[in-house]
Amino acid sequence: MPRSGHAPARGTSNGVSGSHGREERSGARVRKAAGRTALTAGQRREVMRNRLIESRLTPNAISLTGFALNVVAAVLVWEQLFFLGGVAFIVGSTMDTLDGRYSRMSGKGTPFGAFLDSTLDRVEEGIVLAAVAGYFALRGDRVAAAAVVVAVLASLMVSYTRARAEALGVECKVGLATRPVRVVIISIGLVFAKGAGIGHFELLAPAVYVLAGLSLFTVGQRIWHVRRELIAAA
Repeated sequence: MPRSGHAPARGTSNGVSGSHGREERSGARVRKAAGRTALTAGQRREVMRNRLIESRLTPNAISLTGFALNVVAAVLVWEQLFFLGGVAFIVGSTMDTLDGRYSRMSGKGTPFGAFLDSTLDRVEEGIVLAAVAGYFALRGDRVAAAAVVVAVLASLMVSYTRARAEALGVECKVGLATRPVRVVIISIGLVFAKGAGIGHFELLAPAVYVLAGLSLFTVGQRIWHVRRELIAAA
């Protein structure tokens, strides 16, 4: 009798404890799942941002990837595969805009990284336009080829005037043909070039003319802006 009297009590106690433990574990899983589903879009972006920062990805790697894509774009343009070249140019140029943001966001930026980014930006734009000039030269379109040369020189001058102005202590981001605008103009020209496969368009030459004109105008804008700022500061 004593044995039968104690056995149910021990069994009941263990049963309650086991059931209570299972309920706690189940509740924890539910709360954890609820916590996951309760994350807002902003919180999910924050988690992804933190994971990206903690990764081995560096701003220089992004810059070099963008450079490689622009080299591919130049090769495709030389082969007259304009649509694919335009896509590669767009993606590569997008990488160029991301490396600076990632550098500031992650705190992984270095002075050399900033120098490399600026240098590769100029090289990338020049190498793609050099392929465009080669295409026009092969077609015997000397006017368009000359316009590409003007566009390249003016684009370099747009960047140079800003660098020299900032060396003098003058902020100089004014002007129409900034880097993003130039990328858009070149991209439109490539994607809608003759034979690109999107309609019966021939916008490559007009895009080059617009790029050359706007770049020259922007150089003039920046020279005038710097002169005015220096006179005002004197």
